Amino acid sequence: MPHAFCTGSSIMPQKVNPDTLELTRGKSARVMGNLQTLMLLVKNLPLAYNRDLQEDKPPLFDSFDTVIASLELAIPIVEGSELQRDSIASRLERGYLDATTLMEWMIRKGMPQRRAHHLVGAIVGEAMNRDVPLSELPLDVMQSHAAEIDESVYEILGSRKAVEAFVSYGSSAPEQVRGQIERWTKQLASS
Repeated sequence: MPHAFCTGSSIMPQKVNPDTLELTRGKSARVMGNLQTLMLLVKNLPLAYNRDLQEDKPPLFDSFDTVIASLELAIPIVEGSELQRDSIASRLERGYLDATTLMEWMIRKGMPQRRAHHLVGAIVGEAMNRDVPLSELPLDVMQSHAAEIDESVYEILGSRKAVEAFVSYGSSAPEQVRGQIERWTKQLASS
């Protein structure tokens, strides 16, 4: 992320602290606290003058100012950030992100969810013991846990294929993400 939004460490000269992001995360707690204040304020309103509603202004205005300030910082942070894509990609495969996709694949093949959940846990454990991603676990090893697994399982394994497997509205599938980007681009352009 851009160093202009970071600070150094008082003891470690090589360390870069993402203070702006940490402070923004902290600000979100403040805004959520303001929401609680407003919800309690309007809870059980009597049928009267409602003079107590004047107390809605401080949390409302504070939340508005806080969110605007956070968004103003978010834009240059996102624009100036560079993802270390090779590093990210190499670690994604070791995170077993495709385990849920494997379980859903088993369920679509007719396996009860409880059994699929248990089997995927065992298969992931096997992959961890062998220090390989699920997509590199030999078919016979997977079949030793569930004979129903066939070679088509490799069509859904791997982090990229796992992301593509989620195709419901608003999911992480690239087609869904592109659709959301187009929708919001049009909506923002017309505002």
